[in-house]
Amino acid sequence: MAAALGAGSGSAGAPGLPNSVPGHVALPAVAVWEWQDEFGRWRPYRGSVCSFIEQALQAPAQKGRRSGTGLASSSIPLGQADAMLAPYVIDIPSLMQFRQDTGTMRSVRRHLFAQDSAAGQGIVWEWQNDEGGWSPYEMKVCVFLEQAFTHGLQHVDLSSLGYNYNIDFISLVQTNKTSRFRRGIQRRMDTPYPVTTALGPLHVAVACSCQQCLLNSGTGPITMRYRHSMINLPSSSAMPQVSSRTAALSSSGLGFVPYNKPTLSGARSTPRLNTQSAWALPQSVGAGGPSPGLSASNGVSVQNLPVEMPKPSKVNQALAGWWKSLIASMMDTVTVTPSEPERVVRKYLEELRGAPADEDCMICMEKLALPSGYSDACEGKTIKPEAVGQLTKCQHTFHLLCVLAMYANGNQDGSLQCPSCKTIYGEKTGTQPKGKMEISTFTQSLPGHQDCGTIQIVYSIIRGIQGPEHPNPGMPYTARGFPRYCYLPDNEKGRKVLDLLRVAWKRRLIFTVGTSSTTGESNTVVWNEIHHKTEMDTNLSGHGYPDPNYLDNVLAELAAQGVTEACLRQ
Repeated sequence: MAAALGAGSGSAGAPGLPNSVPGHVALPAVAVWEWQDEFGRWRPYRGSVCSFIEQALQAPAQKGRRSGTGLASSSIPLGQADAMLAPYVIDIPSLMQFRQDTGTMRSVRRHLFAQDSAAGQGIVWEWQNDEGGWSPYEMKVCVFLEQAFTHGLQHVDLSSLGYNYNIDFISLVQTNKTSRFRRGIQRRMDTPYPVTTALGPLHVAVACSCQQCLLNSGTGPITMRYRHSMINLPSSSAMPQVSSRTAALSSSGLGFVPYNKPTLSGARSTPRLNTQSAWALPQSVGAGGPSPGLSASNGVSVQNLPVEMPKPSKVNQALAGWWKSLIASMMDTVTVTPSEPERVVRKYLEELRGAPADEDCMICMEKLALPSGYSDACEGKTIKPEAVGQLTKCQHTFHLLCVLAMYANGNQDGSLQCPSCKTIYGEKTGTQPKGKMEISTFTQSLPGHQDCGTIQIVYSIIRGIQGPEHPNPGMPYTARGFPRYCYLPDNEKGRKVLDLLRVAWKRRLIFTVGTSSTTGESNTVVWNEIHHKTEMDTNLSGHGYPDPNYLDNVLAELAAQGVTEACLRQ
């Protein structure tokens, strides 16, 4: 079914190309700009914001054509389109969203969709997050869901799009296929996305052979291997962080790296941000195939030769000073304790004499018979780039150097997690800041558990300074909404969950520092991957009781973090 429904988009060149290019047919399309969150997922800006971005790109280009300069706008302040986005600026030469008050950077991209798609009609599909708000799906998922909905389908599977979810259109529920956790979904009408012109065919299916699938798609043929890497920035803040329980990590279509820095910096296929970049956008809107110009890794193909900017963009100038000050503060406040990465890798992987000829390494996406894709960025004293190892329990196979790079970019806590099946080796720890976990009981019953009293958990965390394991070491983090109150039934299974939550708290797995999925605030304490009930007597938001499946679901989530009954016997 999935292959039959159009599910995505075509990446487009930015404004500047003529509308008539030999061999291409100009097609009407709508332009959607998206930013990349801490999980590597793309989140669309609203239609009104995308219209503002398109207009901001067009106006200087048109003015430039009249004056003969041909320069496009180098930075776009999003606060002029939406007051909520006041801290954010899009830096066009680097295709990054820059947050001026924190220095946080995220990739942005521009995709084109058919005019009659969900984007063209202003239809957005959203899922309910842990704070009770609504977060939009990636636009290609919105397009896919709308097509399935209008075709009268009752259920769809999102695995073809890289998500581990089933969607029920009857009950409007999203179900995680691994944990069975359920969330509400909704279909909302919003401002249609801006109309533009595409050169050549648009994306038409989940795994089609259009140029954009060939170059950039996470579901089409992989020729650039980009979908398993991210932009390597000078700041760790640019690397996606596993920071919120609102995204199921097991659903990722990216190469899964189970640590707080899931995109390993420095792979040969990983593009890098040049803060002295002189690339500028061409002059008209259009989508085409590869060109002699820049093909940006985040889905925007810049079609013409680069135009030298008269001076570096304001964002790049700000980055230079901000990065120097961050390094200085890190040198003063952060002490990094070295570990023994190679010893950990060899503890859990057995080196093979011969590599499987036709298998890919899931981490670097190179053939196992070839050297590791991280050989340019990671060196081992005892591990060679061509060495291949097999995990001792699950038997999955990777380049040893890739596993070493993955471990070195994580917590370095002595544990590993298989990128393929998520099996945990050793004792996994998280990045939760210091705080208190307090437990009390009272006689009042929870709905659905009238035969027992209630356990109350109070989590207290205060603001502080990020450590080396956090997104922006040396920078402050906030702690909104603490203390947080959570509830369990005071019965046998509830007490078992409580005991395991104590273990998870001790291992720093319940909270982390990242970006709030509700407010968009960066550098703040957020829930991790273990769900809690924060309300007692209502479950309209999914955060209260009754919920007959909650205890089983949270036990499964704890097990996915390596917290099981065996931990209680240690």
